[in-house]
This record gives sequence, structure tokens and C-alpha cells, in this order.
Amino acid sequence: MAPDPHLPDVLGADLPAGTRFAGPLDGSMPGWRPGDAPEPVDLDACVACGLCLPHCPTYRLTGEESASPRGRIAAMRAVSEGRAEVDDAFASAMDRCLVCRACEDVCPSHAPFGRMMEAARVQIEPRRSRRERAARRLGLDVLLSSPKLLWTAAVLQPIARPFLPRRIRAITPPPSERLRRLPRVTEPPAGVEARGTVALLSGCVQDRWFREVNRATIRVLARNGWRVEVSRNQRCCGALQAHNGRLGTARRLAARNLDAFANADHVIVNAAGCGAHMETYGELTEGRELPVRDPLVFLDEHGFERPVRGIGTVRVAYHDACHALRAQQIHDEPRRVLRAIPGLEVVEVANGDRCCGAAGLYAVTEPELSGRLRDEKAEAVRAAGAGILASANPGCTMQLRAGLRALGEDVEVVHPIQLLDRAYHPEGIR
Repeated sequence: MAPDPHLPDVLGADLPAGTRFAGPLDGSMPGWRPGDAPEPVDLDACVACGLCLPHCPTYRLTGEESASPRGRIAAMRAVSEGRAEVDDAFASAMDRCLVCRACEDVCPSHAPFGRMMEAARVQIEPRRSRRERAARRLGLDVLLSSPKLLWTAAVLQPIARPFLPRRIRAITPPPSERLRRLPRVTEPPAGVEARGTVALLSGCVQDRWFREVNRATIRVLARNGWRVEVSRNQRCCGALQAHNGRLGTARRLAARNLDAFANADHVIVNAAGCGAHMETYGELTEGRELPVRDPLVFLDEHGFERPVRGIGTVRVAYHDACHALRAQQIHDEPRRVLRAIPGLEVVEVANGDRCCGAAGLYAVTEPELSGRLRDEKAEAVRAAGAGILASANPGCTMQLRAGLRALGEDVEVVHPIQLLDRAYHPEGIR
């Protein structure tokens, strides 16, 4: 296959051991820009106090300094100053990070660790094997970026499923309503006063594997007076690409979505990882931003119809997705909405602010650490004694379903917006 002139290094030859990449790269990665390495001003924000260590999942599991935010920043700083090179040890330290951003919550200097990690992973991309770079290009740059190819992959999943590695089969659900597209426009039902128009990010993983969440979001918003538009020009939000060293692709996807939602008063994003990433579009695109809103936060702010009948008496545990809790500072709003449903008891999960181990591709790339975190979280959910677990991020939902299934627990894992939707339709959803 002829090399792609726009992606010159992705399928290139493996780099020899010892190749140095001190500081910014030389432009070999697609979409690279000067500064696609941790910025000195960001690195200098860390004062190495260590307050973050007990809050870091990988440090808690391993006890290794190199698996802590402080250790990772020290390694980034050494590379930036030319005292170290981007070698296998550096790559391993960066890859083992979940980028859950728990460290940012407790950092007295407000070091932007998530932004530094994304840049550091750009640095290590050229060191990956030819096979791994090809897989990342296919999955992140091509498949997730193309709605048609993603649709094809969803249709073919049942055929390919027996050939997938067991750890991938364990977390990947069957496609959801893969042949029925979301309506372009949904108006409020007759008799409901119109309150305005919102746009919905349908997403890539969310729409192909959790489309029922998108449909529930549309129904709930329309019932509360909002006209919902779903642009056909939107693309994957770019979160997985940005978190995995593909900042060039993330920028292109951000630019496409900024154009697709340019006239939107509110962009509703019902996947926590997507919403948190889209709130950083200004950093990727020279200041262009979108009015991104989580649907539960949006309903809590603007008011919503309180259900009359509810869904019966049930105990619901709420899972705080890392990027909702840490990046978007979402905590009370979803709980207030759920408590408005008659008969529903919202209970907390012990150590609920700890990462479940999903972290985008982490369950695939670091299965051992991811599995330990998954099992911890599943045990905590079981201890809460809930019949339903509310999870507002598709990666977390897949991870938690797998963990609870492994424990033999019959706990339904759904998006919180689906519970409100059910309460509005106690007779069943047509």
C-alpha cells in the first residue's frame, strides 16, 4: 500500500531503540502542531507536593512513584528539559495512566494534568510498533471518524464477535437499533409549550451501541418543551483520539463539530467523556467553543416536569463518571433529577469517586489494572444493594455491566435519563 502523504509516520518503519524526542516533536505526526508536548508552564505548575498520590488509582494499586501524577510529571519535565528521552519506560508510565483527573481535584496548584497527558501521548506515538500504529490509525483516525464505516462495523459485529479477544467481548454490547437513524428534528408533543431549540450530539459509540439512550434523551427533552435537532454533519467528538495521542485527528473532528453546531443555543451531550472533551474545544481550535450541556444538568437548571407515577419502588445507585465529576464538576444535579421520580431511592456507592477502570481504551490496552478497578467498583455496587445502577458514560456502562455480570449480580445498568423517560411512560415506550 502506498504511504499516505498526509499521515507520513503512522505506517512508517519502527524507530530504533534510543531514538530521542526531547521536547516537542518534529512534525512527523498527522495534525501535529508546535507545542504538542507538555508545555513548560503547565509542567511548572506542579510543585511535587504529593497530595495527589493517594487519589491516583494506578499509584494506589501499584505503590510505584512512576505510576503517580507526580512521577509522570517529573518524567515529562525531564524529557522537556533534555535530561531524558522518550523511551519504553516513559511510554509505559504514560500508557498506564487512566487520565481520570482525580489528581486535578486535589492539586493546590491546579496543574492541568489531563492536558499534559494528552500532549505526552503525542510524544510516544512514533515509538509504537508498526502494527500498533496501523491499528490506531484504522480505529481512531478512520473508523470512529466516519459514521458510515462505524455503521458498517456495528452491522458486522455479530459476525466478528467470536473472533474478538475475550476481554473485548466481555465489555462490548451488541449494537443498538443499528438500522434506525435518529430523527433530524423532534418537536415537543401537542399541548406542550415550546421553550426553545437544542442540538444533540448523537456520538459514535453512544449512537451505535447505546442508541436507546439518545432516543430517551430526545423524548425527555421534547416532553419538556424543547425542539431537538440532530445534525447529519456532526462527527465523533474526538475524545478517544485526544486521549490516545491523536491530537491532529481530534482537532479535525472538533472543527467539523464546531461547524455542525455553529448555530446551536445549547448542545446536549449525554456521554460524560464526550461532554468533558467538547468543553476543551477552545484549547484545540484557537478559542472556538460550543455551549455544551449535560442533559441532567440542563433539566435541573431549566426545570422539568415531575413524573406522577414513577417506575415503582426501587433502589438506584448512581455512578459518578470521572469526566463528569472531575472535568465537568457534575455531582448534585443528576441526583436531584432522579430523586424527583416517585418511589425511587438514590443510594451512594462506597468510594464512588474512584475510577471504574474503563477510561476509554484502557480496558483493552491495560486489562490487568482495568480489571482490578472494575472488580472493586462492582463489589461496591453490590454492597449498595441497588437493583439499578445509573451510569452516564458508555465506557463506564460497558465496564460496570461486565463487572457485575462476573459477580453474578442481576443489576440493570442504564443511563439516568432512561429512568426519567420510563417514569414519563409507565405504560411502556412505543
